[in-house]
Amino acid sequence: MSGHSKWSKIKHQKGADDVKRGNLFTKLTREIIVAAKDGGGDPATNFRLRLAIQKARDSNMPMDNIDRAIKKGTGDLEAGSLTEITLEGYGPSGTAILVSALSDNRNRTIQEVRSTFTRHGGSLGESGCVSWIFESRGVININAENVDADELALAAIDAGAEDVQVESGFVEVITKPDALEKVRAALEKQKVKIESSELQMVPKTLVKLDDKAAMQALKLLEKLEEIDDVQNVYSNADIPDSVLEAMQA
Repeated sequence: MSGHSKWSKIKHQKGADDVKRGNLFTKLTREIIVAAKDGGGDPATNFRLRLAIQKARDSNMPMDNIDRAIKKGTGDLEAGSLTEITLEGYGPSGTAILVSALSDNRNRTIQEVRSTFTRHGGSLGESGCVSWIFESRGVININAENVDADELALAAIDAGAEDVQVESGFVEVITKPDALEKVRAALEKQKVKIESSELQMVPKTLVKLDDKAAMQALKLLEKLEEIDDVQNVYSNADIPDSVLEAMQA
């Protein structure tokens, strides 16, 4: 899993961009609607809804928006029909890419994803071509600029984390799916400020890229995430530090 935190850090910074906040809230709303529709509107008994609400609150989404989304999911308010779609493909140097989407028009979404892959040096693949490379894991992101990252990492492991990645000023904690909430709660008890926590598809293996391929891969991943219907994009690209620093400059 080493190296996954680099892409997570870039994604988190982009998600925090106020310019894109409207688009982010739309994605969060859709996730809450589908979670409430599938498992009911009570977060105490609906694990997926509970995580969706927590993610929305981490992103400073107003509670009124969250409540309306839940009511749309339970049918108390009118809402369009959304279909869950998982698409798989390849990026530069054979990197694996997994795309999850929520759409009211499956054919439109597939076409948009396919054309984005093609325009940016990738290709859409068949179902199952890369999904085996990924596994569901809880991912907790922490801004560690003002704390001892190594101590924080030890605290996360003691709380039950499976793996911890420490980057400059940033810590990513990996847990088994059913341990995500427990580890988050344990860290919060120690006054650790959690920036985000969610279930993600984490790659089992990584493909190391040179600077040119890494920049091309990041461009593809960014364009995929900008598609309105796309909820999440996962990749096994190992981004060199030099490219990460250039992105943050």
